[in-house]
Amino acid sequence: MKGYQPELSFSDEANARFHDTRGDETECVAFLASLAGDGPALELAVGTGRIALPLANEGVRVDGIDFSTAMVDLLRSKPGGKDLNIEIANFKDVDINDQYSLIFIIWNSLFNLLTQEDQTTCFKNVAKHLSTGGLFAIEAYMPSFLYRLVDNQTVKTESIEAGSVRIGVLKHDPVNQMLENSHVTLTATGTRFDPVVQRYAWPSELDLMANNAGLELRDRWSGWNREKFDADSARHISVYRKT
Repeated sequence: MKGYQPELSFSDEANARFHDTRGDETECVAFLASLAGDGPALELAVGTGRIALPLANEGVRVDGIDFSTAMVDLLRSKPGGKDLNIEIANFKDVDINDQYSLIFIIWNSLFNLLTQEDQTTCFKNVAKHLSTGGLFAIEAYMPSFLYRLVDNQTVKTESIEAGSVRIGVLKHDPVNQMLENSHVTLTATGTRFDPVVQRYAWPSELDLMANNAGLELRDRWSGWNREKFDADSARHISVYRKT
């Protein structure tokens, strides 16, 4: 599978609403506002605006890029949503004509680029759009959970409610660093499949991509409250600086 494949991501209305809340919005916005300063800021894979809109309410000018019209339609329907400059495009191209003090991408969205080449291109284009000393912040999971898989696959119950069960089915291709994941929702009215394909990368690989683009690692945390990153961390928040 080559390049970014939005049809294999959460792009319709139901999944846009599923991705509209995560519970960490307050901490995330506070963290990003401290990096953005006077701004402006650009969010790659801006989605439903669950971070961009409250960040804009903090006084930071926020632009965004996203491939999903369903996500952006939901963003536009919210208060202040029509005031943001949003481009419908593949975020790796970063084609907004401006310079930013902060560019950020969260919730593993960088891994929606399915080749190392595209991920590297994203870093290079980000660097071109950062002002000197500007920051690039990435939130992504640690692939270390893959060590626990049996036969490079797993089935996990994600939620159980009266009349609804959501199951995650995952297959791992370690050679190509690919994950194929289907979120399967079972209800009395039918079955729904929400497939996601990602190419994951370890922090060390991201650091190399950053260095090749003229960025250097400034900080790495395991959470929005700047929790220490260590061998037990399930995710990382990496902040790169344009040198």
